[in-house]
Amino acid sequence: MRMNILQHTPNEGPGTILDWAQSRDNEVFIYHPAQFQILPKASETDFLVILGGPMSPNDQLSWIQQERFLIQELLNQNKPIFGVCFGAQQISKTLGYAVVKAPIKEVGWGNVVLQSQAIPKLPTKLDVLHWHEETFVMPQQAKLLFSNQYLANQGFLLGHHVAGLQFHLEPKLLNVREMAINDQQYVQNSIFQQSVTEILEHPVPSVNRQAMFVLLDYLVTQD
Repeated sequence: MRMNILQHTPNEGPGTILDWAQSRDNEVFIYHPAQFQILPKASETDFLVILGGPMSPNDQLSWIQQERFLIQELLNQNKPIFGVCFGAQQISKTLGYAVVKAPIKEVGWGNVVLQSQAIPKLPTKLDVLHWHEETFVMPQQAKLLFSNQYLANQGFLLGHHVAGLQFHLEPKLLNVREMAINDQQYVQNSIFQQSVTEILEHPVPSVNRQAMFVLLDYLVTQD
């Protein structure tokens, strides 16, 4: 399987998504559309992963629109797609739903609670890294996957092959360090009121990697 990953900023890499791909012997190609304006073709994509980034799907940039054209092609072909933060928002926007400013800014570690049993073996509660102040409007045809006390729309599952998470389940320790030290001004005014030091010192729960594997396995194994 050829897995194409769209990475939008240097400090938000694939983390445990790459671990999963390598453990399943998938071919991985990482694109940087914000820097090089190059995207894969739908015909050379078996599984698309869309990572986070500081931009908004509402920004009037040609590569953002082209990315949504690719997402639409893959939706039409019923190919697996997984979106993280900006990536989840891009999927929702492709489906015709708005991306809006969230009622609160979530930056730092916080819990999310499972809202659907559609994907077996997902933990009922996770301690994950949040890094956003915009959010997707929930696609009507999708199932709500995760929520928390601050924001209802934390994740969705569309059919059996498409999922989006508003939070970051994928970071390993090095990824957390990259995000926190390079984007430390963004920590200000978060509902979690965590300092950069507190974010860096928070352990990365091992269950997050397990949950990431469960989610990705589900997207690629369902008929």
